[in-house]
Amino acid sequence: MKPRVRIAPSPTGDPHVGTAYMALFNLIFARHYGGEFILRIEDTDTKRSTQPAIEAIINGLSWLGLNQDDEIVFQSKNIERHKQVAYELLEKGAAYKCYCTPSELDEMRKQAELEGKNFKYPKIWRDKKADESQANLPFAIRIKAPVSGEIIVNDLIRGEVRYPADDLDDMVILRADGTPTYMLAVVVDDHDMGVTNIIRGDDHLTNTFRQKIIFDSMCWKMPVTAHVPLIHGADGAKLSKRH
Repeated sequence: MKPRVRIAPSPTGDPHVGTAYMALFNLIFARHYGGEFILRIEDTDTKRSTQPAIEAIINGLSWLGLNQDDEIVFQSKNIERHKQVAYELLEKGAAYKCYCTPSELDEMRKQAELEGKNFKYPKIWRDKKADESQANLPFAIRIKAPVSGEIIVNDLIRGEVRYPADDLDDMVILRADGTPTYMLAVVVDDHDMGVTNIIRGDDHLTNTFRQKIIFDSMCWKMPVTAHVPLIHGADGAKLSKRH
């Protein structure tokens, strides 16, 4: 099977050298194995995504000779599909409706901060059903993370990497306003695009464990991952758009 890889920048500012760096690894991998290199614009953040930023990404990669092999995919066009998968997970019992309000969640975060703890949603609605007075209220959809054991990823660069399951939250996959979160959208798009290998920065490693929960819950084969060390600036921090 020929590999299919992707670079998936967000058009929320000018592209930086890290985008080109990851695109280069993906393109070389695709060329070496006779596969395909795809560009996906992750433009679901409508408030921050801009057309000039989209054009800068496309023109910048083209200027560098890092050209995609297929039509550019715009994530915002797949939102209905993302919602469909969220409700499918709900039907399968792999996710649940969470009726916690923003103010309630803020209070939980403040309490965790007072106690010197990292906030983790306490799964209030995981095994609870709404009564008649709550049934018509807005709700988010959360994935059911494993409560024991480990999440295991076999990475091409790092080898076998393990993460304690109980350190993972029941993350939101569909917000109360009906918009999908990054974690859900990425998994659905990678599956639907036939991505075989995910080559990205090692700052995404924790995201990989979270995304694996969604892949497993949908009984989808997860792409093989390779987490590449980041480029750091003179200040020792990873390069970002502000650099």
